[in-house]
Amino acid sequence: MSGRRPAAGVVIATRGRPEIVKALIERLTRQSLPPQAIVIAVGDAADASGIHNDSVQIVTSRLGLCAQRNAGLAALPASCDLVVFFDDDFIPSAYWLENASTLFAQAPDIAVATGRVLADGIKTAGLSWAQGEAIVADADRAHADGTGAVKDGVSPYGCNMVYRRSAIDGLRFDERLVLYAWQEDTDFGARVAARGRMVSSDRLWGVHLGIKRGRSPGRQLGYSQIVNPRYLVAKGTMRAESALRLAGRNLLANMAHALFPERHIDRAGRLRGNLLGLWDIITGRWRPERAAEL
Repeated sequence: MSGRRPAAGVVIATRGRPEIVKALIERLTRQSLPPQAIVIAVGDAADASGIHNDSVQIVTSRLGLCAQRNAGLAALPASCDLVVFFDDDFIPSAYWLENASTLFAQAPDIAVATGRVLADGIKTAGLSWAQGEAIVADADRAHADGTGAVKDGVSPYGCNMVYRRSAIDGLRFDERLVLYAWQEDTDFGARVAARGRMVSSDRLWGVHLGIKRGRSPGRQLGYSQIVNPRYLVAKGTMRAESALRLAGRNLLANMAHALFPERHIDRAGRLRGNLLGLWDIITGRWRPERAAEL
């Protein structure tokens, strides 16, 4: 990549939100540095309905975030030096790809970078596309120069992350983490961190809308909240204390809100999944794939 700007390819795994992913594609084509390629990975062709853009490749795979991301990664042309993964409900800065390319050109030892999330609807009832665009537009006007802090040792957040292509050579997302693939970003980032720096960068920003449609049902997600951290400990990509803290925090939150849940969260379903996951761990029958069977 010496002597030229690293070219970025974008992979978007999507399910049940064709109108949202179409809006994201339109935004990507207006980036200050357009992507070398855009690959949309779906489990059902209907999830890409309405997308008629010759610059976009659509691939179909087994349903599940990890399987779809792997299919998208395999379809990216070799000319892409950087691999960007966006959630379909993430609105990136108009300068996201340009700033990522500059960041990786200036720091050849960076293997993966994640950006600053200005607002995260996953923690609330969610944000509309118009709300997200307004927040990003304000930030773009204030920080168009792409300056900002870079912090080492920060695990990537799956809604917006970029990898140096050479650093993920031979690696794939773990398809044992099924469906919504809770903590797949932590697992993949930990494996890549052995090959270079893992950073967060304020030069990259955007809004995660946190749209609830298309996500795993409460019971399935609740099971993954308990079992997936246990699995990552067994793999060596998560420390035991981190897994206990993560699983415990979710269990306590689901217990606390089960009687009076938020309207946008199936707390009772998550709690049932949590308890089933705990029982499977106690009895030695735990396996991350079981979430898809619930």
